[in-house]
Amino acid sequence: MSATTDEPSLKRVIGPGLLLLFVVGDILGTGVYALTGKVATEVGGAVWLPFLLAFVVALLTAFSYLELVTKYPQAAGAALYTHKAFGLHFVTFMVAFAVVCSGLTSASSAAKAFAGNFGSAVHLSLGRGFALTAVALAFMALVALVNFRGVGESVKANVVLTGIELTGLLIVIGVGVWALSGGEGDLSRLGDFATPPGESVALSVTAGTALAFFAMVGFEDSVNMAEETRDPVRDFPRVMLTGISLTGLIYVLVAISAVALVPPAALGEGETPLLKVVQAGAPGFPLWLFAWITMFAVANSALINMMMASRLLYGMANEHVLPRVLGRVHRTRRTPWVGIVFTTLIAFGLIWFADLAALGGTTALLLLCVFTVVNVAVLVLRRDRVGHRHFRAPTAIPVLGALACAFLASPLSGRAAADYRVAGILLLIGVVLWAITYAVNRYDRHERARLDPTRLPD
Repeated sequence: MSATTDEPSLKRVIGPGLLLLFVVGDILGTGVYALTGKVATEVGGAVWLPFLLAFVVALLTAFSYLELVTKYPQAAGAALYTHKAFGLHFVTFMVAFAVVCSGLTSASSAAKAFAGNFGSAVHLSLGRGFALTAVALAFMALVALVNFRGVGESVKANVVLTGIELTGLLIVIGVGVWALSGGEGDLSRLGDFATPPGESVALSVTAGTALAFFAMVGFEDSVNMAEETRDPVRDFPRVMLTGISLTGLIYVLVAISAVALVPPAALGEGETPLLKVVQAGAPGFPLWLFAWITMFAVANSALINMMMASRLLYGMANEHVLPRVLGRVHRTRRTPWVGIVFTTLIAFGLIWFADLAALGGTTALLLLCVFTVVNVAVLVLRRDRVGHRHFRAPTAIPVLGALACAFLASPLSGRAAADYRVAGILLLIGVVLWAITYAVNRYDRHERARLDPTRLPD
C-alpha cells in the first residue's frame, strides 16, 4: 500500500505562543494549589526551597525531553523513547503504565483538592470528613461522565483554563505583596526549618522536594503535541524552557507569600492552603470566589489526566499488551467506555483509601521513575543518528537528571512509605493485566498454529 493511502497525519496548527500556553497550563494546577501546606509540614518556613529544587530537577529532565522530542518528533512520549533505547516490550509497558497510574493519582488528588475547596465555599461542617470524601467521589463520577461523552478540547478552551489557573496564583502573589508592603506577615519564617525529632534538615528538604516535584510535572505531556506543532525542532527548546522557568518563578513567589502570611503549622492543616493565605492577607477578598477559581483549576487537571489515562489504556489494549476489552469503544459516543470505567473505579479506590499527600507523593514517585528512564534513554540513543539537526543536551545534564530523579524516587530522599505502597499496588495491577494478556495472546497463537500448521508464527 502506498504512503498516500495511509492514515492522514495530524494537522500542524500549534505555533510557539499556543505551545507555551499548553506547557504552562499543563504544569499549573493541583500541585501548588493543594500541596503547598504539605510541603510546609516537611520543611517549615523554608517551603520555597523544595519548590526551587524541584524546578532545578525538572529543568534537567526537560533538557533530555528536548533532545528526544526534536530527534524523534512523534506523539508517543516516554514509551517511544524507552522502546527505541532498550527494545524491551515489558519495560516499555511498565513505563507506559506508570504514566497511566500517575494520571490516576494526579486526578484523584485533584478530586480531593476540589472537595476541600468546595467545602470551604459552601461551609461544610457536619460530618466534614465523610462529606468531603463523598464530594470527591461525586466529582470523579462527573469527570467520568464528561470523559464518556467526549470532550473536544479547543485552543480557546485551553487559553481560558490556563488564564483562570494563572489568575488564582497571581492573586496569592498579589495578596502577599499587598500585605507585606503594609507591614503584615513575617518574612523571617523563610529561613526557619522544621525538622521532626531524629531527622536532619537535609532529609526534611529532600522529602519536601520529593513532594513538591508533583507541582512541576506536566511539561512532559507537551511532547505528545510534537506532530501537531508547526516546527517542533525550532519551537520546543525555547518554549519548554521558558514555560518551566515561568512556572518555577511563580511557585517560589507563591510559596514565599504563603509562609510569610500563614505559619507553616497552620498552612499544613487541611486541603486548602492557598485559601488560608488569601484570607490572612486580604480578609475583605471574597473567599468564595478564590475557592471557585481553585476548583476550576483542579477540575481541569483531573479531566485532562483521566482522559489521558483512559486513552492510553485504549491504545495499549489495541497493541495487545493489555486485555482487549479495555480497548472497546462505545458505538454512539465513540469513547473508550471500558477504559473509562476501569480507570474511574481505580480512582474511586484511591480517593477512598489514600490521603492527599500520598496521592501527590505517588504521582511524583511514578514520574520520577519514568524521568530516570528517559534521562538514561537519551545517553543510550546518542548512538542512533537521524537525518536532521536537533537539540542536543550537554552530556552532564542527563547524567545529573538521572541521578537526581533516581535519588528523589528512592527511600534515601525521605519519601513516605505510603507513596511506595500506593505505587506498588497500582503497578502490580498492571503486571497482572500484562500477564493475563500475554497468556491469552500465547494461547491464541498456539490455537492458530494448531488449526493451520502452514501458518508462520507471529
